[in-house]
Amino acid sequence: MRGESELAMVGRHIREGDIIVSRQRDLVRRLRDTGHDTQSAEEILNTYEWVQAAHLEHLHRLEIRRFSK
Repeated sequence: MRGESELAMVGRHIREGDIIVSRQRDLVRRLRDTGHDTQSAEEILNTYEWVQAAHLEHLHRLEIRRFSK
């Protein structure tokens, strides 16, 4: 978003990512519970979790940079 600091942007990405990952986990659970194939849903979940890990790593790098000044 315009005018948003990098730290605020990463924080927003992490918050939004938490919601997305949670929803996808729920979807995988519902599919499994109703006997549906979960392969595609699990692959998508893995991708979302990978992206979320990247957001958390970005936050970690920002914090290191901020506190090392």
